[in-house]
Amino acid sequence: MDNRALGKFMNNFWDKQALPALTQYIRIPNKSPAYDRNWAKAGHMDKAVALFEKWARAHLAKLKGAKLDVVRLKGRTPLIFIEIPGQVSDTVLLYGHLDKQPEFTGWDKGLGPWKPVKKNGKLYGRGGADDGYAMFAAISAILALEEQKIPHARCVIVIEACEESGSYDLPYYIKHLSKRIGTPSLVVCLDSGCGNYDQLWLTTSLRGLATGVLNVRVLNEAVHSGDASGIVPSPFRIMRKLLSRIEDEETGEVKLSELFVQIPPERIEQAKQAAGILGDAVYSKFPWTGGAKPISDDGAELVLNRTWRPEFTVIGMEGYPMPKDAGNVMLPFSTAKLSMRMPPTLDAEKGIELMKSKLEADAPYGAEVAFDSEGGQSGWDAPHLAPWLKSSVERASQQHFGRPVAYMGEGGSIPFMGMLGARYPQTQFVVTGVLGPHSNAHGPNEFLHIATAKKVSACVASILADHGTAGPG
Repeated sequence: MDNRALGKFMNNFWDKQALPALTQYIRIPNKSPAYDRNWAKAGHMDKAVALFEKWARAHLAKLKGAKLDVVRLKGRTPLIFIEIPGQVSDTVLLYGHLDKQPEFTGWDKGLGPWKPVKKNGKLYGRGGADDGYAMFAAISAILALEEQKIPHARCVIVIEACEESGSYDLPYYIKHLSKRIGTPSLVVCLDSGCGNYDQLWLTTSLRGLATGVLNVRVLNEAVHSGDASGIVPSPFRIMRKLLSRIEDEETGEVKLSELFVQIPPERIEQAKQAAGILGDAVYSKFPWTGGAKPISDDGAELVLNRTWRPEFTVIGMEGYPMPKDAGNVMLPFSTAKLSMRMPPTLDAEKGIELMKSKLEADAPYGAEVAFDSEGGQSGWDAPHLAPWLKSSVERASQQHFGRPVAYMGEGGSIPFMGMLGARYPQTQFVVTGVLGPHSNAHGPNEFLHIATAKKVSACVASILADHGTAGPG
């Protein structure tokens, strides 16, 4: 492969073809179904799918025999399914998603979730990096191979529209399309993160997730606090006591020993190496305020905390007026939405059951306590890289970033990976992405780091080329 020509191709293609389409895509508020219950009626998801379909068809016309279908199962979000014939008797599956997180607050002046802004080498707006760029990266990689007449395996591209809601529609599509997918020997997922923008990062694991709503009720209606305080227990105090069964409020450590797993030695070593590469960027990437600081000054331990240890967060509250509207009232209930990130190899259902039993048992003061689970997603631990793939990712990172490949687990979840890992136990995985420092997926000021998107696309092209010549064989 001519790497100089590949780099030139990616620069031109992204600047002239991919970025204009991504700019249009950012303007579409196609929030995932969990955040827009009327998504089907609103039509934003269909608009985003139509944009991707039109763009892809125009470029797939250059690839002989390529097919694109927008698959729609009744009552489910649509899925874009692309098949590109190869010159090698094998299959590669490339994955991404086009649904988005909700708006969130706190965007900087001049920026907004549905307002694409290109500034300082970054494209700001919701969904550009998480994960709208994925289809463009996959297709650009294959087009680059075709331009240089480099053989590759048959490529299947799957772009779903439900990932931010837990990918609950995806298993139905994978089953529906199983014969067309075949058995891929390589899966490339472009929905992950990177520790910096200086090298290719491979995700070695993903944490699981359990969420649910905890409700504590002591009264049927609010009453005067001067009359009730000292007699009626505060629902907030009861909730605080219950949450202390889950988390040590002094250290932040999860108290449920059953949620911990034995961390593989290889992952511990990779965490140390990643911490050595990143230095204080392990924690300085976050928008700290005042004198706030991380819970530890040991970078490797912080990496392990966010990748292999259970961590608990209260992510929502209900039952309280705004401070400016708050009178002296004893409130009847407190409600909190809870999130537990769990180790990659722990069964999510086990975590949910354990949380429910701990929170609901022996309710203080006989209060009504209920923990209603919203479901869980088990994590994923990557299989060992085959020798050809380990060499390929190292070579790709050196060629296109000028630095060696780096390995690190991610703290988030990609449900598709666990499902595919179970379905194709012999398959190799390349899980990577462009969500690096300050890119802030799910929060304000999300951006796509444009240079990294180009380089990751070039790395995918190089890996597909290696797979086509020395991969499975």
